[in-house]
This record gives sequence, C-alpha cells and structure tokens, in this order.
Amino acid sequence: QDRIPTDQLGKLPSDSHLTAELRRVCQNERRPTYAACPQNWTEVGNKCFYFPGYPRNWTFAQAFCMAQEAQLARFDNEEELIFLKRFKGNFDCWIGLHRESSEHPWKWTNNTEYNNMNPILGVGRYAYLSSDRISSSRSYIDRMWICSKLNNYNLHCQTPPV
Repeated sequence: QDRIPTDQLGKLPSDSHLTAELRRVCQNERRPTYAACPQNWTEVGNKCFYFPGYPRNWTFAQAFCMAQEAQLARFDNEEELIFLKRFKGNFDCWIGLHRESSEHPWKWTNNTEYNNMNPILGVGRYAYLSSDRISSSRSYIDRMWICSKLNNYNLHCQTPPV
C-alpha cells in the first residue's frame, strides 16, 4: 500500500478536506482509494470496531472510546449487528445506546434516534448486547464494551493490479 507523498501532505488545506483531497490525488494517479482500520480494530463495511477485552461501566467505556476518536458501538444494519453478536463471544458488551428514562426514545451517543430495528429489553437507561438480544441496565455495572468509528481515518491509494 502506498501512502500520500510527503510533498502532497503539505497541500492539504485542513483535516476536514483530507478525504476529498486524497481521493483527488488518487484519481489523478488513476488509483482507487480504500480506508484501513487502525491496528487491532476490525473492519466491517464502512466501520471499524474495537473490543478492549476488560469490563468497565458504561460511562468509562464511552470515555475510553472517545479517547480513541470513536464512540461506543453503533450498528446501522443487520450485518453489523450479527457481526457484533458473534465477535463479542459469551460476554455482555456495552453499546452506544442510551435514553433519559423508560418513557424516552433510545438514542445513539451522537444523539441520533435509534430506529428500533431490534427491540431493547428492560427498563434500564443504557444498552448492551447479551447472548442473543439487546438488553438494558444501569450504567454503573461493569461489562465488556465495543467501540466503533467510521473507517475513513487512514485513507490510502490502492496500487492498480499489474
């Protein structure tokens, strides 16, 4: 995998323009871009997932994910949910859903509303993946957790096939 030449990096106007600028550079070289997840993260679709491997409460877990420029895991389709259920093993894992009370809707950590593609059991305010469902409980219980972020952080130009 090739990286952007150092002389091209100085031409990037800001981090917010990095993706567009890299795609432009790659297109000029007639090479497609691809995104790679950070080391020890697992790529599924357009996301990277990380399983830290030790239990903590929901608040700690979210702060940890944020320090990795991520959030507690978010899934947007059945494929991602199936992956998370399989990969988490036999552990209950915090995910990025929360609500103000049982009378309020579930929201992701970025405050977008959950589409209820899978019902969440219980009356707790914080969601976790259990063996075969999504459940809820209080935030102070220690559980494993999963972080997720979009995989557009380390874009590279692909070398065309020979």
